[in-house]
This record gives sequence, C-alpha cells and structure tokens, in this order.
Amino acid sequence: MTDDRSIADYCAEVQQRMAAACARAGRRVEEVALIGVTKTFGPEVVAEAWQAGIRRFGENRVQEGAAKIPHCPGGPEWHLIGHLQRNKVRAALEFFPVIHAVDSGRLLAQIDRVADEIGCQPRVLLEVNVSGEASKFGLKPDELPAVIEQALPMRALTLVGLMTMAPFCPDPQQTRPVFARLRELRDRMERELGVGLPHLSMGMSNDFEIAVEEGATWVRLGSILFGHRPRWRPAQEEGVEE
Repeated sequence: MTDDRSIADYCAEVQQRMAAACARAGRRVEEVALIGVTKTFGPEVVAEAWQAGIRRFGENRVQEGAAKIPHCPGGPEWHLIGHLQRNKVRAALEFFPVIHAVDSGRLLAQIDRVADEIGCQPRVLLEVNVSGEASKFGLKPDELPAVIEQALPMRALTLVGLMTMAPFCPDPQQTRPVFARLRELRDRMERELGVGLPHLSMGMSNDFEIAVEEGATWVRLGSILFGHRPRWRPAQEEGVEE
C-alpha cells in the first residue's frame, strides 16, 4: 500500500462505495460480492484479506494459483478469472471451483469431461466479448445461445452466468454500455432459453461502481484493495505446469 491504511480499511471503503452504487440502482447490497484479485500477491496478503472479511479470491493463472492456494488459509472460495487453455483444465479444476472465462464450446466440453472424470462439480461463466475488441477473449454475442444450449445437458458443470472485460477508460462512465449490454444479453438468454443465469462477473477497480449499477453480482477487485502488485514467486514450483 502507498499509505498506512490496512486491507481492512480499503475493504471497508470499497464496501461503502458498493453499497452506495446499489442504493443508486435500487439493489440490495446482498446481491453483490467482491472477488479479491490476488495475482502476484503472496499467501500473507490472502490471509490478511480473509481476516478483513473477503471470502472470494481470484487468480488469473492456473500455475500461480496451484503454487499459492495450498499455503493460504482454508475457507476462501477460489475463482479462476483469467484465460484458460484446454490443456490446463485438469490442473484448474483441482484448485478452482468457479471458472469465469469460458470462451468456447470446446473449452466448455473439456471442463465437463474432466470434471466428470475427477468427480467435481465446477460452476462456470461464459465470457462474452461485448466490446468487440480484437485483443480480448470471449464469445461473440451471437455465439452465446448455442454455447448455452450446449451447456444445459452437461453432467458435471453448472452454468451460472456471464462474464466480460470492459475496455479501460479514464472515464469509467464510458464502460456503462458494455456492462448494460451484458445484462441485457443475460436477460434475453434467460427469457428465450428458459435458463437461470444469476451471476454477472463484470467491473474492476476503475469501474466497479458502474458495473454494480448495471447489474454486476461479482466485481473483480485487485489494486483498489491491495495496492501496486509485487512480483511474488513461490519458493518452489516443481511439478506445477503453466
């Protein structure tokens, strides 16, 4: 951190801002939860954040999560929020019960197959490239119905919502149309396909209040809680493949 405040102080401030955003949108604060994004931070930061009341943590990379999570307090719910390659699905499922960025039908099928083999029941979200940026992963909006229908009869996984990455904008208000579009897509999919998609994973440190106003249920927050990212490396990484 750049000042003398603790993670608990930053968490309390963020929770107040989330509550104010909920009030502006006519939502209950219980409808929204934060995910503390701890990529490049060590287990001691996770432990402090857990003591501060954060119950969900997100990692971007399977390798880092696999090296870190065994050294963290028991109890947190771990979310894989970064891009997942199909050859890393088995490792991901060992550590992450929630996977956010499922961006293809092939990846969805791989997750379900491996989860069935190892006897776990992951919850997954489909990533949608709402902004249309070529640099971002995600399904095109018109690809979404087919992948949702593919997920419905799957044996092991449960589809629980949608996720998106908004472009970084100095003015967070400029991200509002992206978040609104994801909510509208979710509402349309629920209506047309008769499926429940309760979670919208959207919003980060620079724009989470706008995301909450537009319907986010999970906001992915890192720097606003933990400060500038260090270069944490586990003492040993043997046996952990990236």
